[in-house]
Amino acid sequence: MAKVKQVGLLAAGCQPWNKDVCAASGDRFAYCATLAIYIYQLDQQYNEFKLRSIMSEHKKTITAISWCPDNPDLFASASADNLLIVWNVAEQKTVARLDNTKGVPASVSWCWNFSDGVAFVSQRGPLYIWVYGGTDPGVTVHKEAHSFLSDICLFRWHPTKKEKLVFGHTDGSLSVFQPGSKGQKHVLRPESLEGTDEEDPVSALEWDPLSTDYLLAAASVQCLAWVPSAPGMFITGDSQVGVLRVWNVSRSTPLDSFKLKKTGFHALHVLNSPLAKKAQSSCSPSKGHHISSTSEAVPPPTLTQNWSFSLPPGHAVCCFMDGGVGLYDMGAKKWDFLRDLGHVETIFDCKFKPDDHNLLATASFDGTIKIWDTDTLTAVYTSPGNEGVVYSLSWAPGDLNCIAGATSRNGAFIWDVRKGKIITRFNEHGKNGIFCISWSHKDSKRIATCSGDGFCIIRTIDGKILHKYKHPAAVFGCDWSQNNKDMIATGCEDKNVRVYYLATSSDQPLKVFTGHLAKVFHVRWSPLREGILCSGSDDGTVRIWDYTQDACINVLSGHAAPVRGLMWNTEVPYLLISGSWDYTIRVWDTRDGTCLDTVCDHGADVYGLTCHQSRPFTLASCSRDSTVRLWSLTPLISPLLLNILTNQPWERIIGNTDTAMVPGSPPLLCGKVSRDIKQELDKCSSDIMAKKLRWFSECFSTRGGSSNLWDLVSVINGQDDSLLPPSYSKGVMHRKHLLKFKTSEAQELTIVKMSKFGGGIGAPSKEERLIEAANIHLRLGQIQRYCELMVELGQWEKALSVAPGVSMKYWKKLMQRRADQLMAEDNDDAIPYCIATGDIKNLISFFTGRGQLLEALIIAQGACEGNICAPESFQVNHTTNDVDNRLQYHSLLQRVCKELAEWYFQDGCSVLAACCYLAVDNIKLAMSSLIRGNELELAACVGIVLGEAAKQSTPYCLELLARKYMTTTTWALAVDLLKMIPDNHILLAKLCAFYPGSVAEINQFHENCGLPSLEECKALAETAMCEGDLFSAVKFYLLSSEPDIALRIGLDHVKEQLTRPDWTVDIVQPILDLMSYIRTDCLIMAKLTGARSELLILCGYIGGLQAIRRQYSSIVPALYEYTSQLMKRREVCVPLNIEQLSVELDVWRACTQNNSNLSSDCQRELFSYLERRIQPTPPDGLVLCGADYVTGSNLPSHSDVHLSCFTGQRIQGPVFLLEDDKSAISLNDALMWAEVNPFSPLGTGVRINPF
Repeated sequence: MAKVKQVGLLAAGCQPWNKDVCAASGDRFAYCATLAIYIYQLDQQYNEFKLRSIMSEHKKTITAISWCPDNPDLFASASADNLLIVWNVAEQKTVARLDNTKGVPASVSWCWNFSDGVAFVSQRGPLYIWVYGGTDPGVTVHKEAHSFLSDICLFRWHPTKKEKLVFGHTDGSLSVFQPGSKGQKHVLRPESLEGTDEEDPVSALEWDPLSTDYLLAAASVQCLAWVPSAPGMFITGDSQVGVLRVWNVSRSTPLDSFKLKKTGFHALHVLNSPLAKKAQSSCSPSKGHHISSTSEAVPPPTLTQNWSFSLPPGHAVCCFMDGGVGLYDMGAKKWDFLRDLGHVETIFDCKFKPDDHNLLATASFDGTIKIWDTDTLTAVYTSPGNEGVVYSLSWAPGDLNCIAGATSRNGAFIWDVRKGKIITRFNEHGKNGIFCISWSHKDSKRIATCSGDGFCIIRTIDGKILHKYKHPAAVFGCDWSQNNKDMIATGCEDKNVRVYYLATSSDQPLKVFTGHLAKVFHVRWSPLREGILCSGSDDGTVRIWDYTQDACINVLSGHAAPVRGLMWNTEVPYLLISGSWDYTIRVWDTRDGTCLDTVCDHGADVYGLTCHQSRPFTLASCSRDSTVRLWSLTPLISPLLLNILTNQPWERIIGNTDTAMVPGSPPLLCGKVSRDIKQELDKCSSDIMAKKLRWFSECFSTRGGSSNLWDLVSVINGQDDSLLPPSYSKGVMHRKHLLKFKTSEAQELTIVKMSKFGGGIGAPSKEERLIEAANIHLRLGQIQRYCELMVELGQWEKALSVAPGVSMKYWKKLMQRRADQLMAEDNDDAIPYCIATGDIKNLISFFTGRGQLLEALIIAQGACEGNICAPESFQVNHTTNDVDNRLQYHSLLQRVCKELAEWYFQDGCSVLAACCYLAVDNIKLAMSSLIRGNELELAACVGIVLGEAAKQSTPYCLELLARKYMTTTTWALAVDLLKMIPDNHILLAKLCAFYPGSVAEINQFHENCGLPSLEECKALAETAMCEGDLFSAVKFYLLSSEPDIALRIGLDHVKEQLTRPDWTVDIVQPILDLMSYIRTDCLIMAKLTGARSELLILCGYIGGLQAIRRQYSSIVPALYEYTSQLMKRREVCVPLNIEQLSVELDVWRACTQNNSNLSSDCQRELFSYLERRIQPTPPDGLVLCGADYVTGSNLPSHSDVHLSCFTGQRIQGPVFLLEDDKSAISLNDALMWAEVNPFSPLGTGVRINPF
């Protein structure tokens, strides 16, 4: 099982290089980065699109993709390495490959006459048709479409008139071929270009899907698409600014236009049919926080009566020049999905901001540096302009808010993020590529660069050169010593590592380390061990050097390609992480050179690795696959958090590097963060344990709301509100703070202040901020404040429409203000406002002042006859104390929070789901969310701090953790965990029963747990049998030297119970669970073959019933199948039969799955009988209902494909390998299985431990 967990993914943006780079089919859409294809699919439950898979077989730029019109699971892609691939999206695998397309395909399309045929064309043709399946596979040439006089940009088959075909050329002409008539080549060229050699390439080309002859072709327009649901209607995207225009072929001017983004369109694709989406619940969670500040998809101005129309429902996949991708609902005029910004090329480097662990900067081949908020996984800043290729970046120390960047041909620069501009450039290397830039964090005035010109240059930030260190070849990496401000190391193409000392005037290195067999790229000094540095090389190794010994002290071998990324952990001195061109990340124990884990989830070369000092176990990596991925290293050192949880002595938590570096010793924290925490705790006089658990828990945590969770725990425990951090109001808030903080937020938006760190990407205008503030006020029920902000924005109609909700008096006053304003503008629109409010005097004055005496007379007459009068005023009561209403609102609040929690949970964010429950004081469900997300250590910490309020959940967490640490080296830790549970006798007995060892070792372990020796246990078992206490007899026999007797009497008891008509799961499960702790070496003995089979069968069957109780739907069929297979494998004497199991499974499916309304009366009766056996957990018990879903379950990976032995389908998310090291199931299924059946699905008698 992998020790490193993927916890976050920053997807790439859409490439702006080629035309056919987005496609859609059914409820999926796809777009291309330069080297990977991203597939998004609609989640029907929450009406949102989620990333389902990333295809990255192409090694060079992807040039076109096309979705199969007849099979929504298939699409084709082509790339610049003359490769054409057909993919199966559902199975996430390659169906067929054509390795030589005889040129780079510029456009690809599925053939009209072959279900398994793809057409492609490059340059001037010909058009090739590749049939990859059937009886006669191969590549043929279209009989007419060849020998063109101008390169081909695009081609399109007609969607209904088979074999009709059009090509668009770079000279602006079209070529049309159709059956029954001669092909027309290079026709319809723009008149302005006739007779010239000028080129005006066809940029967009689309047949009308609703006719046979209409064709849209464009040269100056960036992209266009027909709207299939509206005859004659099409849309275009502007290349300069993000304006979407709606047209009809009958008009020469657009019907409508609206601005979606500030950057221009690159590609458009309209889905053939509107998505059949579930009706949106009024309580569904808002996804607004996934759309960044550059989005301008607000509803367009109300259409005037001159050209009113309604745009039919349809969805447009929109790709923008800045890499942004979205799915726009044209009917509703809103984004269904928006992935705003993203790198479109290789990301070479990534670094966390020194004073903010949530901000991550990335440098890319696409010429930009972007800054990401890792909490929300959105881009918040991007560097101005395009710098060519940016190879490296380095943050300024502390809070200076500047980034130094290194480019391939444009030197180096400093970007002031706050000001949003480049403030300094360095050109000492000329046009030579600068491969690395490093800002000294010991002396903030010094910046080092190394280049292909062979120099490592040290300069001040104002450009003064301090040192120029000449190397015999290109210099690729440099790194400042973290212990000596005047020492810097370099990696060179001549295979050597050099160390320079700046305090001397010499330009010669102090040390030269030789040993690598190919060029050295990056070098990194250890932050914890003085004089130790590492280097990565193209020879595939990482070498560890000791400066004080002038020697290489270790060689780390395992990568199959050049090593690029390198990073020391800042807390555990022996942990080193490396990234390679072999697509992997490796974690090393440098004490003995052991590779602790290999991560294969990137789809291309891994370049950059980084972590933040305050979050030392959160790793970020970047790659040629254009993604940034976030990882948790916590599983590598998880016993440390348990030592903190069980309040072990400090020497088992924090130590010095010498102690930590002893081979085989348990991990110790040696860095600044852990020392700082200890110093702060030493100063504390109260709540020491709570603070200790929180601070270390946050240190070990990754993104996903850990700080938010602890803030809510503090609120529940009565902490003063003044101690809450500023970040609290940005997350999930406790209900008692929601009104207060949201009102404050709205007031801040009204003031329109900019943050210290600058406005960011497309910083919102004053109008946008006021709208946001108004909407907050409205949702808080502060209607009058909403109205006033709408008035300030000039949106009087919105203000007046809700003003009666304040009072009729206020509405009348607002109407009068509007009328006064319009009268001052001499606008006739003032008339209805005066009449509606009965303001006769002002209205007559208005008319008489304009000389409209007749109009004034009519008004006066109407008033005299009583037709115009002021409305009756009444006050709406907002302060009702009706108890029923309060209960109803409370229930509604709980329901909304539950829906929001489940949305977070299904998005892989169990910690934020727990926050939603804590916000309404539902501690039971908050703890359940953490347990179901397998955040056991965090759940135990939170449970201990909450104390009595979490008394039902905390023991269960500690029990599962003890099961996790029932391993050779951590038995004592398991004992410590169980001793924290008040009623722990049975739990300690189970632990001792399973403990392997000699008689002396077992007796000593019994003594440590407060239990009798082996011999004493045997005597106690015999006594219990005489007294008729069967449970105690089984327990003590398990703890004795004859555990097989426990198995025999326990199984007899369970089988006897199952023959009774009134048995339930809760009657037989406790004794089955107790017997399952028999030592494995005893259970697998030949003499216990029959008893073992019976135990596994009964545990499987009762586990299946428990899975039904807990709604573990994905493993119920597997448990029943497992039980049936065991019964077929060996004849056993149990009161079950295979037919009964089959009937029960069918009944469960009929009564609980989607077709439950089709179940028969007989099936419903049988299921009711099953439910009585199951007896759901009483309301006051621990709530563990619903499938487990760990962080990372929804993240696509490029790991080796594992098929589940439960379903035969590809496993999405983390994988759990069973004891044969071949069979695999998802980690989610493994966790649920272990919670209801402790034995492996392979039926070997081995216990499963996925925790």
